[in-house]
Parts: sequence; structure tokens; C-alpha cells
Amino acid sequence: MAGHIRASCGSVKRVHFVIMGCGRVGASLARTLASMGHSVAIIDRDAEAFRRLPEDFTGQEVTGVGFDRDVLKQAGIEEADGFAAVSSGDNSNIIAARVVRENFGIANVVARIYDPSRADLYERLGVPTVATVKWTADRVLHKLIPLGPHYTYSDAIAEMSLVNVDVDESWFGSSMAQLEDATGARVAYLTRYGAGVLPDEDEVLQDGDGLSLIVPTAHAAAAQHVLMNSKKDSQ
Repeated sequence: MAGHIRASCGSVKRVHFVIMGCGRVGASLARTLASMGHSVAIIDRDAEAFRRLPEDFTGQEVTGVGFDRDVLKQAGIEEADGFAAVSSGDNSNIIAARVVRENFGIANVVARIYDPSRADLYERLGVPTVATVKWTADRVLHKLIPLGPHYTYSDAIAEMSLVNVDVDESWFGSSMAQLEDATGARVAYLTRYGAGVLPDEDEVLQDGDGLSLIVPTAHAAAAQHVLMNSKKDSQ
């Protein structure tokens, strides 16, 4: 099934990306990538969906089915450095991501899914996913229950997580090395006065700092438990 391309003129871009799905997420992603100077082609079976794009969008608008090989070729998949499947259908997104990986050899792919129970399966098939419902639920939970750990990212295959943790005030003044020894985790970064800080082992935790750890997922709650309690209790 071939697609129809409507391309607008623009400057030469550094990297080419193909996006399947011109809903709110796909349109926003396409705008952002184009504004960064990249070449973008966005695919949707409904030509009306392209109305979500700005009038000055410099990429390609490809009407067709996003997992059809001819449509993908017209979108420049053979020269692409990345592919994102962000349509409203889980199955379509996964099929498209696998076609792109297995038939066109594109390693940098990601698929959005709504059913979080499928995430681990798809990750094991080699398709990185963003579980929309789970991410939203986690963000709401973060607001409802302020105590951590708050998961920013979890790798289901490696079983590692990036988490933000809440800290008892008795830990202020502790070095990063002390925090790591106490929790068995690694300090990823601090958030201080709204800016990210990559600390060395001698950097000390200050009142008001946000603390983010890399930790085995199964041990995240234990690391949080240590830091939520008094420092003297861990000694």
C-alpha cells in the first residue's frame, strides 16, 4: 500500500527521523525534532491529522499505513536514524517498530503502548516502549503520595531503575560516597536550585537538594527506607 507524500521545503537537516502517528504526541514530537534542525517525516493514515502540524512545518507528511514497507520507504526509512511509533493503537505501534527493526535494520526505535502489561514482553523482543498509562499513573501517584521512591525510568531487561528519593534531614551534610555506602545504590545526579549537578564522591548533600539514584529495581524501596530514616539508624 503506497502512501501520498506532501513535502514542504526546508533547509538540509543533520539527522532524519520517521514518526508514525500524527496525533498530539506525534505532532508535538515532529515539531520539536524539526525545530532542532532535524529532518522529519510523519506518517498517518488520515490526511486530516496533519492539520495538527504548524503551517511552517518543514518535514514530510506521508499519508498511509505506518507499517507498510512502501509507505516507510517513501518516508525515508532507509536513511533514517530513528523511528517512533506513537499512534493510538498498541498493535500497530509494535508491528511497525518490528518491521522497521527487522526489515530495515534501524536499531533506534521506540513504541508507545497503552497496555502496561505488555511492556516487559515487547522490551524482551527488543522494542523499547513508553507505557503512556503507567507513566501518567506514576506522575499522579507522585503528586498524591509525596514519599518515594519515585521512578523516573525503569529498564525491565536490566532490572535497573532511576529513582528520585526523599531524604531525612539527618543526611544533610553527608557525602555522596556515604549515601552510596548506606544504600548500595549509585548517585546519578542532584537537583540544586533548579539545576542538575553531577557530583563527585566528596560532594555533600545540602538541604533542598533533590537526590536521584541508579539502583536495582528490586532494591529501590530498601534504598528509600534507609534514607527516610535517621542517619544514625543506618550506622
